[in-house]
Amino acid sequence: MLSESTSSKLDSVEDVAIDDHGKFKYILIKLREGSNNKIVVRGFHWAEYHADIYEKEEQSFAELGIHTECLGGGRIDHDKDKKMILVYGYSVGFGRADHSIAVELLKLKFPHYTKISYTNEGY
Repeated sequence: MLSESTSSKLDSVEDVAIDDHGKFKYILIKLREGSNNKIVVRGFHWAEYHADIYEKEEQSFAELGIHTECLGGGRIDHDKDKKMILVYGYSVGFGRADHSIAVELLKLKFPHYTKISYTNEGY
C-alpha cells in the first residue's frame, strides 16, 4: 500500500468525472506524483475536441503539482435512466484510449449499472 504522505494528492483525485447523460468525448489521463501513478477518466459535453478536456484538466492538476499524460480518447454514451454506458471510438489527436481501462474505472464508479461495455468500432 502506498504511504499516505506520498500519495495523498493522487488519492484525493476522483477516478471518474463524466457528464450524467448523453454522448460526449472522453479521455484517459495518467497522473504522476513522484513515483506514484493513477489513471483517471474525464468526459464532458462541453468539449468540442478531446484536447479541450485535456488542457483544462492538465492545468488543474499542474496547480496541484501533479504531472499528466493523455493516454488517448474516445466517446462515451451514458444513459443514466437505463443504467448503461458504452465506451467507443477514438481521438484524432490523442489516438484510441484503452477502453477496457475506462470500463473498469466506470464499473467502480457505477456499480449499480446494468451494463458498462466498450467497442473499438465507430468514431
